[in-house]
Amino acid sequence: MTVALMWEARAVDGSGPELLEWAHAQAEVLAAAPVRREILRAPQDRVLVITWWDAPFDAELPELPEPEPELIVRAVHRWRFESVGTDGRDASAGAGPNG
Repeated sequence: MTVALMWEARAVDGSGPELLEWAHAQAEVLAAAPVRREILRAPQDRVLVITWWDAPFDAELPELPEPEPELIVRAVHRWRFESVGTDGRDASAGAGPNG
């Protein structure tokens, strides 16, 4: 099973580059290496880190910590998702209603 962990934070105005650099550094030193890692940015100095793991949904997995309070405007948001396939369909569902 593939599990994706999403971590999203919003930097204090003007500190987006600093938060992005911090997230890159933290993602490099996780206690274990994910199958895949992607770091994205968005308007309003938001940073998103997605890591993919070959693990059960409820597995203990390393996550990025909270940045220093002075760097962010609110608590970090975290989500956990289970992959159901790359085309949006569960592979176990079969080929469709006719087989």
